[in-house]
Amino acid sequence: QVQLVESGGGLVQAGGSLRLSCAASGLTFRSYTMGWFRQAPGKEREFVATITWARRTYSADSVKGRFTISRDNAKSTVYLQIDSLKPEDTAVYYCAADLQNSGSPLAARYDVWGQGTQVTVSS
Repeated sequence: QVQLVESGGGLVQAGGSLRLSCAASGLTFRSYTMGWFRQAPGKEREFVATITWARRTYSADSVKGRFTISRDNAKSTVYLQIDSLKPEDTAVYYCAADLQNSGSPLAARYDVWGQGTQVTVSS
């Protein structure tokens, strides 16, 4: 059974940083594309960033230059480094596995999801 467990969220002041982690189990982690999404209250889930099995990365325009996705295949973990946080970054952040390696930013293309971790940015 594939499982994804996020951690690292919390309450932080604007301008601060966080590093989110997502530990995967039950799959050959190095073979799959992993992504991060977020969902703010009252809004749809939106794409944040993805990293392919070949370590190619893609980010949403809204987070470029502030968010960095990376992976450690030895630890079966994907990370999201978030810098220069803004109040509008407040959301639940989810990691997901794209088992078809589509490389798509569409949430529907991701097969397995974590439970999410809350990030709250105060102004």
